[in-house]
Amino acid sequence: MAGHSKWANIKHRKGRQDAKRGKVFSVLIRELTVAAKLGGGVPEDNPRLRTAIDKALSANMTKDTIERAIQRGAGGLEGENLEEVTFEGYGPGGIAVMIESMTDNNNRTVAEVRHAFTKSGGNLGTNGSVAYLFEKKGLIRVQSGQNEDLVMELAIDAGAEDMEVNEDASISVTSSPEDFENIKKVLADKEIIVEDSEVAFIPENTVQADLDTSLKVFKLLESLEDLDDTQAVTSNVDFSDEMLEHLD
Repeated sequence: MAGHSKWANIKHRKGRQDAKRGKVFSVLIRELTVAAKLGGGVPEDNPRLRTAIDKALSANMTKDTIERAIQRGAGGLEGENLEEVTFEGYGPGGIAVMIESMTDNNNRTVAEVRHAFTKSGGNLGTNGSVAYLFEKKGLIRVQSGQNEDLVMELAIDAGAEDMEVNEDASISVTSSPEDFENIKKVLADKEIIVEDSEVAFIPENTVQADLDTSLKVFKLLESLEDLDDTQAVTSNVDFSDEMLEHLD
């Protein structure tokens, strides 16, 4: 149950962002570059880089583009000097929001994030102001049609914390960041197809809001996602079916 609600909220927001192909590619390239910079350019020795490569290939990024991004991060090519920055703030109705960014100009990024919050009626907070409401989790979504019992047995043995069979018969697996890569490897070794995976901020508890507030929060999340430096945005709002239908 928890696994599904966590994934469903993230999937909905990601689905809208993923429609913007150019934005998706820039996000993936930055992640490849930073992962290689922090952990080296050898995927076998760098779990974060392996995950970034998997996501890039799933998005149909060419191997040449992936390799250039890795070389840039590992020092083989000239490129921008990116740093990871996390922002925290409150949106309409006191909804907590986390923004993960990569930037070569922190002052510019702070100004853009603050403007998005102010325009929505929210405010950018200080470090720690909402982080305690979230935790980092590994999220793995197994394609429907797989052997459900086998997937659950493998994932649990490899350290999965939570599992859920979704309405479309896919399986959502939640884990600690430390067990994330091991679970993916165990599933891959048994030829279990993983549809999507990531390590992301997950709200410990979600908050329901009325339709008007939910629409305002959604617009804020979209404006934050559209910023060039944004890698990921998460909030603790639980969008109701009514709100999602209204958007459609």
